[in-house]
Amino acid sequence: MRIRWHGHDCFELESEGGTIVVTDPHDGKSIGIAPPRVKADLVLISHDHFDHNCSRVVSGNRTKVINSSGHNEHQEIRMLGIDTYHDQENGLKRGGNIVFKLSMDGLNICHLGDLGHSLSAVQLEEIGKLDILFIPVGGTFTIEPNDAFELINALSPKIAIPMHYRVGGLSLSIKPVDDFLGFFREEDVVRVGNEIEFHQEDLPEGREIWVFSL
Repeated sequence: MRIRWHGHDCFELESEGGTIVVTDPHDGKSIGIAPPRVKADLVLISHDHFDHNCSRVVSGNRTKVINSSGHNEHQEIRMLGIDTYHDQENGLKRGGNIVFKLSMDGLNICHLGDLGHSLSAVQLEEIGKLDILFIPVGGTFTIEPNDAFELINALSPKIAIPMHYRVGGLSLSIKPVDDFLGFFREEDVVRVGNEIEFHQEDLPEGREIWVFSL
């Protein structure tokens, strides 16, 4: 598998078979960073906000867009979308949010989108065992850094990948990633650059936090 970060909540996941999944694409200019430069086979959209739903910038002729909960399959990839909220008031402030769990290259992967609250015991059970977790950490519009830390402890992924935090040029007032990284030991934090390629057997034995850069 290859993972590349396009900023914010937008990641590009390419399977060993060449299928490309893109999560929460943005158009770049609306939030002050470069737009994604990739064409996807599958686009996952966690919610209908302008900085997460710009599927047109990554779509091809045969692209499948999924923006609803429930079970789905696309080529060799299996998915489960779980309904959550973008805030702590059952969506009254910012609406709904879909958490996507993927089975891909033998890995259990979860993208939390713009999750705005703690997960219930039922939701934690639905997500289940994880290898990789994409988690928002910037606060204000999503869970706060301390909430992200607690959720990582609850889900116990082998790799946690922070997203939705402040980077240079970003026009949104959210916290930098260092506010989140302060909860972890320095030796558990791995700065992987803009993209990384790995296989299932490369997963760490203990927990690691992978920090991507643009």
